[in-house]
Amino acid sequence: MRKWRLNFRVLSLFSLVAVLLAGCGEPFLSTLRPAGEVAEKQYSLMLLSTAIMVLVIIVVTIIFVYVVVRFKRRKGEEDVIPKQVEGNHKLEILWTVIPIILLVILAVPTVADTFKLADVKGMEKEDAIVVNVRANLYWWEFEYPNQKIITSQDLVVPTDTKVYFNVKASDVKHSFWIPSVGGKVDTNTENENKFWLVFDSEKAESANGLFYGKCAELCGPSHAYMDFKVKALPSEEFDTWVSDIKDVKPDVSTASAKAGEEIFTESCIGCHAVEAQDGRPEQARQAPNLAGFADRERIAGVLEHNEENLKQWLKNPEEIKPGNKMSNTYPDLTDEQVDQLTEYLLELKEK
Repeated sequence: MRKWRLNFRVLSLFSLVAVLLAGCGEPFLSTLRPAGEVAEKQYSLMLLSTAIMVLVIIVVTIIFVYVVVRFKRRKGEEDVIPKQVEGNHKLEILWTVIPIILLVILAVPTVADTFKLADVKGMEKEDAIVVNVRANLYWWEFEYPNQKIITSQDLVVPTDTKVYFNVKASDVKHSFWIPSVGGKVDTNTENENKFWLVFDSEKAESANGLFYGKCAELCGPSHAYMDFKVKALPSEEFDTWVSDIKDVKPDVSTASAKAGEEIFTESCIGCHAVEAQDGRPEQARQAPNLAGFADRERIAGVLEHNEENLKQWLKNPEEIKPGNKMSNTYPDLTDEQVDQLTEYLLELKEK
């Protein structure tokens, strides 16, 4: 009895922890809160498959309970053998046909949606919004070939418009995923995967225009910190952003910012760029493009964007993102140099 009570307490504790963990997470970081056409289709398929599974469980449970109650051994009937149904053609046809019907019900919309979501012929149009996504350890690059701009970490997209993606990786396998909008597509080193998403304007407005993206493939020690943010803007504001990001020029009117620019030129420019119109080949783009850096949502994808966190990142990037490539090439900076470089980077504004 005591052992049973102990097991019950342990089970209750784990159940409580599971319930609490189920409520954790950031706003609009859930596939159960769809915010786009693709996410809606995926959510509908989830509901359909769940409904089918629950129906099967209910039916099987009812049959199980009925059989246990109806055919349990009773006093005085120990030698009574119930009627045997082995080889009953009607029953065998019934429990063969029913699963087939359920599979067809699930397979038809799944296959139809799979082909629809894989249709990317529209990305060949001149006015299509196309984003080339390149995953790296541990950051994201976003190239807009039709707009001729490159940025990183913050993906900016128009709402209520099909946005087409070419995704690939520069080093190891990653996976591009915006949980509330759709995706979860592998980024490979040997080929590109293509798909499209639509960001719903009403849902974007309720989320303050900000969604959360993740790497969904275990890729190294800082996999959990390989985040990116998605800014969903009305079409007019997106066009304005494209124009503004092309004109980013840091204000180096102060001596400190000027000194920071010199440090950046000597130590950082070999990997980073500060202009969105970066004409370098992919092989030369070894680190995030910093155009519009001061207007981004996060530092290194995970830290709140403020001066203190930027200094913390510049002093010790390895502590924040273990295994990142910057740690192996980063120079030792004095506190004064960190302050100067920080002032320079915070002048990389879109407006």
